[in-house]
Amino acid sequence: MVSTASEAEERAVESALRPKNLDDFVGQARVRQQLSLVLEASRIRERTADHVLLSGPPGLGKTTLAMIIAAEMNAPLRISSGPAIQHAGDLAAILSSLTEGEILFLDEIHRMSRPAEEMLYMAMEDFRVDIVVGKGAGATAIPLDLPPFTLVGATTRAGLLPGPLRDRFGFTGHLEFYAVEELELVLRRSAMLLDLKVSSAGFAEIAGRSRGTPRIANRLLRRVRDWALVHKIDEIDSRAAAAALDMYEVDERGLDRLDRSVLTALITKFGGGPVGLSTLAIAVGEETETVETVAEPYLVREGLLGRTPRGRIATAAAWQHLGLAVPDHLAAGQTGDLLAELLEPDTDSADN
Repeated sequence: MVSTASEAEERAVESALRPKNLDDFVGQARVRQQLSLVLEASRIRERTADHVLLSGPPGLGKTTLAMIIAAEMNAPLRISSGPAIQHAGDLAAILSSLTEGEILFLDEIHRMSRPAEEMLYMAMEDFRVDIVVGKGAGATAIPLDLPPFTLVGATTRAGLLPGPLRDRFGFTGHLEFYAVEELELVLRRSAMLLDLKVSSAGFAEIAGRSRGTPRIANRLLRRVRDWALVHKIDEIDSRAAAAALDMYEVDERGLDRLDRSVLTALITKFGGGPVGLSTLAIAVGEETETVETVAEPYLVREGLLGRTPRGRIATAAAWQHLGLAVPDHLAAGQTGDLLAELLEPDTDSADN
């Protein structure tokens, strides 16, 4: 069990590590440049900024950018999420209480209900909503004018947004995974705020295991800080960082226990595949959705696992990472048989 006090402390620390303006925000240079131009133009015109859509994997800074937009525009920020808005009335209550120039941040906007989405169309374009009172033939629509506001939507799955909603955003920015060098800059700033002494090699060690994600980098930095505190280490070098992260089961490529379990089961139990997703999930004792959404994206991005119509396969890099002998057909690059296998029709799509 985790105490409420410790959770509150973690949230406070994470909030303190968030940059407060675009100049302090590390990485995403193109998005920062474009967003800065949009906000500066709005300030010059003395009008609210265009609606902003931020997309990309979790942990890259979408919420932080929303907070920065509010700070740069010197406007209040209202935070909600798509799953919390399941009825048009929920959205109407939020919109009707906005003040002029306020920033409304909707996280996971793609998970908002369809009736709420349709109400949002008119609110974004005309700053007006129609509230239906009554039912059946006696129902009437009462128009409600809204003050100009800026909607900042964040989504991890931009493809699930309907076209009419996506087209109403004046600016769309896609956040990419960070390079190791950029993560080192993030860690240096965080270490300064946490009053930690970390060597350059220590920063590089943590950044290399952070999966290209600032949120993970900051989390690993806090865990290394705890390890160093317990072991009475004043300055964290690469050996200390590696020892701490090894204890937390994060290896040199950023793979955790679940990632290695998936690769180990795929190779040792199924000969490297192909094997269906549900079968693989049972083999590692996890839910299918956990394997698909938590472990697979990073393993595929690292070139350790492949997703095919016939199931999941382990690449030669996966065998090497686990310290196992690479099969001859993978070592020699003989992929003809494998391609023929993958081109066959999928006979068990539910398992894949």
